[in-house]
Amino acid sequence: MKFGLFTHVPWPEGTDAQQVFHEATEEALYGEELGFHSVWLAEHHFSRYGIGSSSLVLAASIAGQSKKIRLGTAVLVPPLHNPIRLAEDTATLDAISGGRLDVGFGRGTAGYEYRGYNVDREESQGRFQESIKVIQGLWTTPDYSHQGQYYQVHRANLTPLPVQQPHPPIYLAATRTPETLEFVASSGHTLMIGVVLDTVDAVDLCHRFVAMSRQAGHDTTMGQIPFFRYCYVAETEQQAREEAAVGLRWTMDMIQWRRTFSEGSEVHHRLDDWRANRTELPTEYDYLHEHRAVIGDPEQCVAKLKELEKEGIGYFGCNFSFGGMQHADLMRSMELFAKEVMPHFK
Repeated sequence: MKFGLFTHVPWPEGTDAQQVFHEATEEALYGEELGFHSVWLAEHHFSRYGIGSSSLVLAASIAGQSKKIRLGTAVLVPPLHNPIRLAEDTATLDAISGGRLDVGFGRGTAGYEYRGYNVDREESQGRFQESIKVIQGLWTTPDYSHQGQYYQVHRANLTPLPVQQPHPPIYLAATRTPETLEFVASSGHTLMIGVVLDTVDAVDLCHRFVAMSRQAGHDTTMGQIPFFRYCYVAETEQQAREEAAVGLRWTMDMIQWRRTFSEGSEVHHRLDDWRANRTELPTEYDYLHEHRAVIGDPEQCVAKLKELEKEGIGYFGCNFSFGGMQHADLMRSMELFAKEVMPHFK
């Protein structure tokens, strides 16, 4: 089993954005030292939930300070960008990193991110699929041209080309939209699983994707799918639950709060004010602990991962970075995971 790191680069009130980037970089570099295969960065806009609005810039910074850890995007949101620019930026990052880039694409979540970019979210599926076609074409085809519904390209020659040939690996996120899953399976690219689905549903989605991929003439296996879960390990179960609870509650509250904004965003408001006047019940921590996380002492974490391994999962992504998590606790959890959990999956 391969192990990766994931962060949506959370920015809780009272913390400094510069420090958030500094700590995210430290986590990635320590992950390389501990033997993690990859670090994946999310793209979000106008929100404290994640300040990876320029995730490729952050990835380039990590690339310049690291030597072997792979750099993943989980995910870039192509409907919000010019695909030519995305092709150029990803190819440049692939070159800077020496061919260590894995490119994950997705349609994103918050409607206000589309509203802020003045992009109709109803067009997101079409833009998403067409953008990926354009980006892949630019990576691989001299004098590339494209006449589509949303984008036009006339005899463009990408410079530089990606180091990885024919192009960096492409991963596509899907959750509940059948059209997205059908596109992923038919395209020959690999599915990636975020933390928004319960583990049972996420595993089922993986099995359905593999079957659909096979029917489409591709041979993607369960073991190739990056499978992300909230993750925290400590010496005892009680310690793990207590240290993870505040950050995980912040994360889930922020997800619910963001959904109440159709425009603007929550960034200049107070989370505690919304909590005091919330109109929906909070997601219970115990539910998340059981259904979307690998949290506990090393033995418990090994047992949970063994169950995923039995289902065919071979690439596990650890989201250690909850909003409000103490940096020292997070780093200690990463170290314990690497030393006490990962050796059971050689």
